[in-house]
Amino acid sequence: MFKGIFSPVITILDQEGKINFEGMHEHIDYLITNGIEGLLFLGSMGEFFAFKQEEKKEFIKFAIEKVNHRVPVLIGTGGTSVEEVVNLTQFAEDEGADAAVVISPYYFKLDDENLYNYYAAVAQSTKLPIMIYNFPDRTNVNISPELVLMLAQDFPNIVAIKDTVDNISHTRQLIHVVKSAVKDFSVFSGFDEYFIPNLMAGGDGVLCGLTNIVPELFSELFKAYQGGDFFKVVSSQKKISKLLSVYDVSQPFVAAIKTAVMLRGRTMIPMVKAPGTMLDEQGKEKVRSILVTANID
Repeated sequence: MFKGIFSPVITILDQEGKINFEGMHEHIDYLITNGIEGLLFLGSMGEFFAFKQEEKKEFIKFAIEKVNHRVPVLIGTGGTSVEEVVNLTQFAEDEGADAAVVISPYYFKLDDENLYNYYAAVAQSTKLPIMIYNFPDRTNVNISPELVLMLAQDFPNIVAIKDTVDNISHTRQLIHVVKSAVKDFSVFSGFDEYFIPNLMAGGDGVLCGLTNIVPELFSELFKAYQGGDFFKVVSSQKKISKLLSVYDVSQPFVAAIKTAVMLRGRTMIPMVKAPGTMLDEQGKEKVRSILVTANID
């Protein structure tokens, strides 16, 4: 159902930690202009975990209006409270979102029965297409291909998965198990460097953080892959490999990603929601050095 390069959009903030809507408008236009084919708001990169429900709703209304049907709008609605997840998903549907991206509950490690019940409750509450968000480093559970297949077969509006697993074998198994039975089910990689391996295994695309910094690089890579331009694929992949060091500059890595976006010309400050903090000058120079090493202006 969904294919291509999707971006988990950063949430640009002002000095007080409030959403900078003017800065967001600029960034949205920048991503779309440079080839991004779908936008996810309030994902991990968008710091969904740090916003109140009412703040999320205000942001959802804004994002859908500003994108204005130019590309699909996905909204991260997952969390630890089923009632809040259902409420936010229904709100996103009413506002005109194209899909909800739903991470599994975190803190306790859920078994397959409880995971099934969670996604069933959300799927039955809405007609909105749902993308499962599998991120075991954050949720302490790795959703199996067999469970994904069961959910996709039982609930027609569960149509995709973002597989943020640092192991292409898991994503490959998802593609084999799920897409062999539900052919239009979309499998996205959540790790930047697995975009091409995902496509080569029969997957559908990538939903990754570096797209905020270099959307044009991913667009060029995709076009090169589709056109059989092997040398361009290799050169673009090498740049991505060098840029991946940005993730190691800060924890959480959102501060480093935002700093890189700012250094590339966005009108913003790299403010992050508490308890995260902005990078100091030393951290900013590390990010700048990575951009130079990757030959990114």
